[in-house]
Amino acid sequence: MAFEGLSGRLQSVFSKLKGKGKLSEEDVSEALREVRLALLEADVNFKVVKEFIAKVKERAVGQDVMKSFTPGMMVVDIVNKELTDLMGGVQSKLEKSNKPPTVIMMVGLQGAGKTTTSGKLARLLQKQNHRPLLVAGDIYRPAAIKQLQILGEQIKVPVFSLGDQTSPVDIARAAYDHAKENGNDYLIMDTAGRLHIDEQLMEELEQIREVIHPEEILLVVDAMTGQDAVNVAESFHRQLNLTGVVLTKLDGDTRGGAALSVKAVTGCPIKFAAMGEKIDALEPFHPERMASRILGMGDMLTLIEKAQSAIDAEKAAELERKMRKAEFTFEDFLDQMEQIKKMGPIDQLLDMMPGMGKMKGMKDLKVDERQMARVEAIVKSMTKDEKRKPEILNASRRKRIAKGSGTSIQDVNRLIKQFEDMRMMMKQFSSMMGGKGGKGGKGKLGKLGKGFRFPFG
Repeated sequence: MAFEGLSGRLQSVFSKLKGKGKLSEEDVSEALREVRLALLEADVNFKVVKEFIAKVKERAVGQDVMKSFTPGMMVVDIVNKELTDLMGGVQSKLEKSNKPPTVIMMVGLQGAGKTTTSGKLARLLQKQNHRPLLVAGDIYRPAAIKQLQILGEQIKVPVFSLGDQTSPVDIARAAYDHAKENGNDYLIMDTAGRLHIDEQLMEELEQIREVIHPEEILLVVDAMTGQDAVNVAESFHRQLNLTGVVLTKLDGDTRGGAALSVKAVTGCPIKFAAMGEKIDALEPFHPERMASRILGMGDMLTLIEKAQSAIDAEKAAELERKMRKAEFTFEDFLDQMEQIKKMGPIDQLLDMMPGMGKMKGMKDLKVDERQMARVEAIVKSMTKDEKRKPEILNASRRKRIAKGSGTSIQDVNRLIKQFEDMRMMMKQFSSMMGGKGGKGGKGKLGKLGKGFRFPFG
């Protein structure tokens, strides 16, 4: 999880502050010392930390804060606003050309994830009803062209290539003409990287820029490289005048210092963040939402957006009706699993829920993806009748399902028991919410969910 260490430290500091009725200047100074250490440990640039702490302190020790009824909450609010400003304040959207195609040039060092990110960006634009063209401009790295072609096939986006014997500048020129002729409204140019910044690399990138005049020059940087990511951003910005940054592997960096430093040091906004390996795992970067996540306030807007894009509204309405009538089947269960998987890793979704990190047991919750796959295999090994009428699952049927799914009879029995518990819980919940037997619902509330575990938890 991104910012895991920083998030835990900050939440611990602020929970102490919020517990105090009154705050002295000394209380604030002590809390900010811990915040300073947490930021430095998260690999945030030293100068950025110094300026950040100075700004927060100046606002936090003001009369309106110190004499308020909830000074601790007001300090947290100040830190939230300053963190948001540090990462750019507001979301920075892609520039758009008045005359298509809008040209996006992807640059960065080798290994940062340029080619994969180009595919992810094409997928994101495609979902917004655009017609992107991917351009294979990295002629030096073995298999770079093939990698982009495979990504293009996967998402059904055309890939323009002239092989590895034509210069990237000529490829860029030809690709631009091709995009205009074929009605592509976005051109995403994948370029070569090096293991380090050198003159040859920069000269070639400058030549490509002069030929296609990109609206966006996006630097792809690996968030896990910490301070190096910021140094790389500075060098590229100095020579190419970047328009934005894409942070990759942000889900794998528990420190996250690059995300907090890159905008402050270079002035370049972070436009996107890659939160996983899947082709859909690229999100527009919202500074205010990221600040909320860091401070444990969740990110309900992103969660709602993910749900809206992944969950079928008609199916959701039908499921709600079935839940009320306790007609929920294994078919519905499988369908829900598929829709949830589209939204992304479950631990990332839980991370977006406000206060989830503070809930007992939730902080260390790890959803076992392999267990999810086993559950899916068991359900898919059932016949249509068995999925719809779990009550017919006798011993011989269970034995056949276990064999067909490559699991044990105990696994099958456990899943059926948990499924029955889930149906019972839904039925009880429905009655408490105004269904039959609503009276006395209060007594059932204590039993509801007692000892219940999700099959993939």
